[in-house]
Amino acid sequence: MFDKLDFIVEKYQEMSLKVSDPEIIADQPTWQKYIKEMGEMEPIVKKYEEYKKAKTGLVEAKDIVETETDEEMRDLAKMEIGELEDEIERLEGELKVLLLPKDPNDEKNVILEVRAGTGGDEAALFGQDLLRMYMRYAERHRWKTELMDINDTGIGGIKEAVVLIKGKGAYSRLKYESGVHRVQRVPETESAGRVHTSAATIAVLPEVDDVEVDLNPNDVRVDVYRASGNGGQCVNTTDSAVRLTHEPTGLVVTCQDEKSQIKNKEKAFKVLRSRLYDLKVQEQNKEISEARKSQVGSGDRSERIRTYNFPQGRVSEHRIGLTLYKLNNILDGELDEIIDALITNDQAEKMKNF
Repeated sequence: MFDKLDFIVEKYQEMSLKVSDPEIIADQPTWQKYIKEMGEMEPIVKKYEEYKKAKTGLVEAKDIVETETDEEMRDLAKMEIGELEDEIERLEGELKVLLLPKDPNDEKNVILEVRAGTGGDEAALFGQDLLRMYMRYAERHRWKTELMDINDTGIGGIKEAVVLIKGKGAYSRLKYESGVHRVQRVPETESAGRVHTSAATIAVLPEVDDVEVDLNPNDVRVDVYRASGNGGQCVNTTDSAVRLTHEPTGLVVTCQDEKSQIKNKEKAFKVLRSRLYDLKVQEQNKEISEARKSQVGSGDRSERIRTYNFPQGRVSEHRIGLTLYKLNNILDGELDEIIDALITNDQAEKMKNF
C-alpha cells in the first residue's frame, strides 16, 4: 500500500510542475486533463501527509519516553502515544478507502427508470411514490431533474417513468438503488382494511457520451406517433412522441414528454445510448451481469432489496440488514442514511480483498 502511496505522491509532484509549464498551459485540453488527475490524487496526497506527520510524532513521543528523565514529560508523551496510535489506525483505514478502485461512472449523471411490478394499480401508485422520492432526493442535493418519459395509469400511478438526474456524483450514490422495491400497505380501494404487498423496479444507468457507445443510426428504427395522457394543446393533435427500436438488440425506447418531436428524439437517443452502454458493461463482465439480474429481476415482489411497510412506518434495507422507522421522511427524499450505509458496506466488502 505504501509503495502505491509513494508513487502517487511522486506523480502528483510531477504534475504540479507540468501544470505550471507555459507550453502545457497553452495546450488547454492537456492542461485540463492534468488538473483533473491532480484533483483526483489530492485527497490521497493530503491524507498521506497527515499519516506521515502522525508517524513522525509517534517516533518522537516514544523517544521522549525512552530518554526523558522528567516524569511529567514522560507521562505526557505516553498519553500522546496512545492518541497518535489511534489516529494512525484511523488514517490507515481512510487511506485504504481512498485507494480502492473507483467506478469510472461515479461522477456521471443518472438515467433512472421506474417500472410498476407485481400488484396492479397499487404497484403503479407505489411507482409514483418512488419517482417522487427520487425527485425529492435530487432536489435536496440540488441536482437537476428532467422527465424523459412517463406512462401513467390515469388514477395517479405510473406504469413506467424515465427521469434524467443531473449532478456531480449522482451515479456514485444512486447506483445502489437498482433493484426491486416492495411496499406493504392498505390500498385506498381496500374496504376490508387488509394489507397488500406490491412491488416496483428501479434501474439506475449512467448517462453516457456519444463516443462511449458505438451506435449506428442505420440500426435504429424511428417511429413517431401522437402523445397520449394529460397535456396541452399538442397532445393527441401532433405526431410529437417518438419510439426508437434498436434492431440488433431489440431495445425499445419511447419519449413523449416534450411538445417537439426533435427534442423527444434527442431524449430518446440519450436513453438508448445509456441502455446500450449498460448491455456493453454486462457483456464485458459476467459477474456484474449476474449481480444486476439478481438485483433488478422481473419486478416480482419476492425479489426485493428494500421493503416499505406503511402500518409500522418501517423501511427495511435487506442487503445490509438495516431497519429504519422513518418511512415518511425517506419517501420525502431523505435517503442519505440508507445510501451512506450501503456505501460503507460496499467499501468494507472491497477492503476484504485489498
